[in-house]
Amino acid sequence: MERNAISIARRASDLPPTPAPMPRRDKALLELLTADRIALAFQPQWSVATGKVVGVEALARAPEGLAPEDLFARAAAANLSERLSRSVQRKALQAAAGWTGAMASLRLSLNLLPEDLARPGYERWLLDEIAAAGLQPERITAEITESSLIADPVAAAARLACLRAAGVRIAVDDFGTGYASLAWLTTLPLDLIKIDRGLILDLVGGRRAQIVVKALIALARELELKVVVEGVEEEEQLALLRDWGCDYYQGFLGAKAMGEEELAGFLTA
Repeated sequence: MERNAISIARRASDLPPTPAPMPRRDKALLELLTADRIALAFQPQWSVATGKVVGVEALARAPEGLAPEDLFARAAAANLSERLSRSVQRKALQAAAGWTGAMASLRLSLNLLPEDLARPGYERWLLDEIAAAGLQPERITAEITESSLIADPVAAAARLACLRAAGVRIAVDDFGTGYASLAWLTTLPLDLIKIDRGLILDLVGGRRAQIVVKALIALARELELKVVVEGVEEEEQLALLRDWGCDYYQGFLGAKAMGEEELAGFLTA
């Protein structure tokens, strides 16, 4: 009897563990993804020199007013981050493929998650999606953050190099907030840096903020990189950025993030 009990216990231990039930909120998120109910908003990016919209950043917008950061936090907790990210990227590419008129030449910026760059073959998937949408890779910018590079910087750099070789531009987002930001300038195949909004909050009246942002723009120009500044809300901020040679900006001074129809109306107004 004891031997049989041990044998049964061993066989039971060989079985895979029973998966934990998915929390209701995670199940709801999965249903949103399956039904393709994650909406998009597009944040205009402006040329500092010409004052014209030259591109947009695609942003996920969940229904029922859920904040984007909460949406991705839920996805991470449910192991759905990569699925959510790829869904948003595919949807943005398909949307841009149908743009006409003033929207036809806009560049499209896509945010890449660490899970994207960690997956072997991701670069090929993205290029295939760009081709399937009928877009030229040169219209696409892949935005990465420092956290995307920490796990395996060599592999991530190789995948980014493949994308860049095909024509996709590479941008480092939230630049200036990570401890290793400067190191990435010499090791990654980059085209742009996006200076984080936190660095320009005190730009107009803060001498130190002015020194830092001005130096970052000068450094980028020496490295032949373009500069995008995020979170611009005041004309005085824009005037300083123009004097220092900044290339692009985005923020409420130009326009808020908006849906496709609103964007089309905004550009033709």
